[in-house]
Order: sequence, then C-alpha cells, then structure tokens
Amino acid sequence: MAPRTVLVTGMSGLIGGALRRHLEGTYALSALNRRPIPGVKCHQADVADLDAIAPAFDGVDTVVHLAARTGSSDSFDEILRANVVGTYNVFEAARRAGVRRVVYASSGATVSEWERDPPYSALIAGRYGEAGAWKKMTRETPTRPAGLYGASKIWGEAIARHYADAYGLSAICVRIGRVKAEDRPMSTRDYAVWCSQRDVVRMLELCIAAPPTLRFDVFFVVSDNRWGYRDLEHARTVLGFEPGDRAEDHRR
Repeated sequence: MAPRTVLVTGMSGLIGGALRRHLEGTYALSALNRRPIPGVKCHQADVADLDAIAPAFDGVDTVVHLAARTGSSDSFDEILRANVVGTYNVFEAARRAGVRRVVYASSGATVSEWERDPPYSALIAGRYGEAGAWKKMTRETPTRPAGLYGASKIWGEAIARHYADAYGLSAICVRIGRVKAEDRPMSTRDYAVWCSQRDVVRMLELCIAAPPTLRFDVFFVVSDNRWGYRDLEHARTVLGFEPGDRAEDHRR
C-alpha cells in the first residue's frame, strides 16, 4: 500500500523542517512553499493566491498548514494576506481537492493575553511563590489574543470549525507553544510556555494519524512544564499525547 500523502505548507520554517525530518519515510511528503526545498516535491506559490496554490492539493490526503506571518510587529496588511486570506485559501483549496483532513497550526497567542492577570502574570514572570494554585487553560477558556497575530489565529480556528461543519472536512487545530531554534527555554516566560521541537512534531503526527471520526477539535501543545498553564489532558485523552521534554530540565 502506498504511504498516505501529506502536504505541508511552510515547510521551510522551523517547525516545518522539524516535521519533515520526523515524518520522512512514514508519509509521502510534499510542500507548498514560497521557495524551493531541496529533496522534497515542492509547489512554489503564495498562500494568498488561491488559484496559484490549488495544484499543490491534488491527490493529497492530509494538509498540515504551518505557513503564517508570526512576528508581533507585522503590519495588518501582512497578517491579513498570510494568516487570514491565506488560511481561508488553504481550507478552500483542500475542500475543492477532496482532502480528508487539515491540521491547522494555531497558537497559544489565542489566549496569552490572560498573562496580564494573576496568577498567570506571576507564572510567566517567574514569581512562582505568588502564583498559588492555578487553573489550567483549556480549549473552553475564552480566547484573549495577543496582538493581531493572536487574533488571526482565532480566525483560523473559526474557519476550521466552519469547514468541518459545512463540508465535513476533518479540521484539527493545534495551539502551539513557544518553539525555539535553540530547542530550549530562552527566557523566564519560556518556562511556562515552551514546547520542544520533538514534542510539537509528535503532536502533529498524532493529529495526522487520528481516526476519521475526529471531525473537529482544538488542542494545546507545550512540553511538560512545571509552571505551565495550558492544558495537556485533553490531548492526552483524545490523541494519546505524552510530552517527552520538560522546560525545567534546562535550568542552570
């Protein structure tokens, strides 16, 4: 039997590269990217152009949509083009091509402005003695986006829900924590929200392989952080996700 075909948008990014290394040999991988990726079948186009990206989706079973503008200083026009128009285009191209599932890279930025308030403000500042007992944020916690980027990721989750309901497309949203090129916490805040490269790609793999009956869901993914405030129990229960890394192991 031929391996399942998986299209990854934004494969040239940090998470995209890690995912490629993790999945090669298990799935037939292709990329939708603005620049070529040596050794991978790559369709070069901008996700903001629906007609241009459409051929990349032919014959694809699952899409992992990672392409996005992520900078907190990006202008509204940049966020609009890449994260709003681009995300709609990916879901629409997937629908037209008969893709079975889209795994959407959302972000903890959908809720991270709760960090303005205690006890989360104490956790991210490293004032752990002030935090007391804290309630983990779940997929049911009201969103509170950090900037235009966080707001655009809430839009992406909404469009994923729409495509699941209106067209029966399986849409899984993954609220990714702080993934670093150094693959370790680099700030005090990271000890609450860090996600190792190994943990994020394992989570994405579980979403790809989830049963067809999983029509829509939202999951947080961070590592097993002692001071974390984002729920992992839902991902553990539904997908069997078990983080393998801990921010605290990197304390000096």
